[in-house]
Amino acid sequence: MQNEKRVATGIPGLDAMVNGGFLPRTANLVEGAPGTGKSTLGMQYIYEGARRDEPGIIFTFEEFPEQYYRDAASFGWDFRELERQNRLRIIMSSPEVTKADLENVGGTIQNLITEMGAQRMLIDSITHFEGLRQDPVESRKLMYGYLNALKRQDLTMILTRETTHLFGEGLEGQLDASIQFLADTYIMLRYVEIESTVQRAIVVLKMRGSGHDSTIRQYAIDAHGLKVLQPFEGQEGVLSGSPKRMTESFMKAFVRR
Repeated sequence: MQNEKRVATGIPGLDAMVNGGFLPRTANLVEGAPGTGKSTLGMQYIYEGARRDEPGIIFTFEEFPEQYYRDAASFGWDFRELERQNRLRIIMSSPEVTKADLENVGGTIQNLITEMGAQRMLIDSITHFEGLRQDPVESRKLMYGYLNALKRQDLTMILTRETTHLFGEGLEGQLDASIQFLADTYIMLRYVEIESTVQRAIVVLKMRGSGHDSTIRQYAIDAHGLKVLQPFEGQEGVLSGSPKRMTESFMKAFVRR
């Protein structure tokens, strides 16, 4: 899989972290607290794909399409024009409806993917799936079937997932087995307080079938979108929300003891 052609995100600094891009037909999870830029990262991935003649679909289970039009416009991305060019489609639905549609041969979604020649997808967010089943095992089976149905359409996906922790509290409990099992790539976004200022941190926790940059890096969101910056230096515990001068491994924040 290492030699397979990559799906470049087009996001400054991120492709270098994921060894040139995502592997094709993979589900790539971006997790973070509200406001960390999960949807921005996903929209930028879709926008950059449309620019590269790789049409994309945004599935939203929460926001109306108009919200995406407005948010995209703030970065200079004309989503309405891309829709007119048949390089983008924004669909608001529910997990239940989309899953049922995907299970039907020749369903609406399958026809749309074929008609557009869609190659990319943003699912914003998979958090809504977690309430569909009380049993975690059944919930995982539901999501697994959903994602596999999309992979069979040759789509390379970004999935967003929201955590309630603004900084780093409770990190040890968030790397649950179901997410590790489902996601081919796991990217985490975090707020970080350093010397009384709030900064943002990004790390690629895993990437199935590929090497990746595991350093914890700063990132910023400006008028052009999200961009990954230099690594944090001389600090440990960055993603725990309480950095201090380095005396132990950065990754202590992610390892369940």
